[in-house]
Amino acid sequence: MFRVPMGKDYVEFTLPPTMRGVQVDAAELPPLADPESAIAGALDRPLGKPSLEQFARDRRHAVVAVTDATRACPDHLLVPPMLRRLERAGLGPDEVTLLVAVGTHRASTREEKIEKLGADTVSRYRVVDHDAGDRDNLVTVGAVAGGPPFTVNRLVYEADLLIATGLVEPHQYAGYSGGAKTASIGTAGEEIIQYTHGPAFLDDPGTRLGKLAGNRFQDVVREVGRAIGLDFVINAVLDGDGRMVSVASGDPGAVHDYLADVAARLYTVSISHQYDVAIAGVGYPKDANLYQASRAASYLQFAPTPVVRNGGVIVLPATCPEGPGQGVGEQRFARAMAESTSPRELIDRVRRNGLRPGEQRAYVMAAVLAGCTVIVAGALDSAGFTEMGFEVVSDIPAAMVRAAEIVGPSASVLVVPHALLTLPVVRAQAAAAR
Repeated sequence: MFRVPMGKDYVEFTLPPTMRGVQVDAAELPPLADPESAIAGALDRPLGKPSLEQFARDRRHAVVAVTDATRACPDHLLVPPMLRRLERAGLGPDEVTLLVAVGTHRASTREEKIEKLGADTVSRYRVVDHDAGDRDNLVTVGAVAGGPPFTVNRLVYEADLLIATGLVEPHQYAGYSGGAKTASIGTAGEEIIQYTHGPAFLDDPGTRLGKLAGNRFQDVVREVGRAIGLDFVINAVLDGDGRMVSVASGDPGAVHDYLADVAARLYTVSISHQYDVAIAGVGYPKDANLYQASRAASYLQFAPTPVVRNGGVIVLPATCPEGPGQGVGEQRFARAMAESTSPRELIDRVRRNGLRPGEQRAYVMAAVLAGCTVIVAGALDSAGFTEMGFEVVSDIPAAMVRAAEIVGPSASVLVVPHALLTLPVVRAQAAAAR
């Protein structure tokens, strides 16, 4: 019996008797016994910076960039103690703005803001969503090395204290999310998003899951963070059950490096070989739409060695109540995939013409679909999925029937309940990496 997340719940299933199944999970690190005390300690003893109260003294206005509803970052735990320290330093609710760093995704609802930050915080503080398409509220900051001039939210530009929250977990482009990324990408205009998510970055062998050194995407994220004056971050690492295992605050680079090392020990697992089929669990909140849920498939295939062999199958159990997704980037993703005649045609077109923010997910998924079949199981709204190149079935057992038709009844199956928090590495490569 296997078990994978679906929305906020789990589903159990068995494999057909002719298939051989193995489950892999992230390593186990002990969760923090008292997360609130650990957060307080991290804020009192930041890495590479004075304490937040000392750092905020004599500042006039602070902006705290927080993660959006598609991120499982526990902002409801991280933000209130920061706000209390800012208030003691003289920055009360009238001097602090919370900016939801949505990038090119849709704005968050009031209910999502309350879930992310808590009702008390939302009632006392100004909470606004970034809008990458609102030119009137974007300010040109400068240009990154070798790249274009870029813009950032005016609130960020005008703040004299800029703080960001974040979650450090494997990320297909940045190696690990967190650090400067919430502010650098989530509050920026489309220019830097388009630049960093283009084929020149995505085709670079340094732009890979779990890789920081030599990662051009990560280098630009940090450069933008310095340019916009990101002063202070607080980041956390969670296990597959959403429990906090580590937290740190302070200098963005120092925090990111420290927690990425924790994340590598937690999330990297060794596997003996490639598989015919992988079942890539997603769960809430990432399976709200296909744009986000599809990351589970691409994470497995952009591991150092693709987890599924060429011609194999990835099963994606995902509720997708928002269909492909409702934001500008999500809609671009859906259109780019639906309008292509084949994965190869989409890849060639993007390499020839470039892409807009959001279309990078289509480019990545085209690379996945060029090598294997992706079956979405259990979507509540799957309208347009087949036109985008995905197969759609009602549940995981139906997906396994279809997988048997594609790769044969005696398929080897890898079950990854938390595919966004697990980095399977083929054993020979894992040994070489050590």
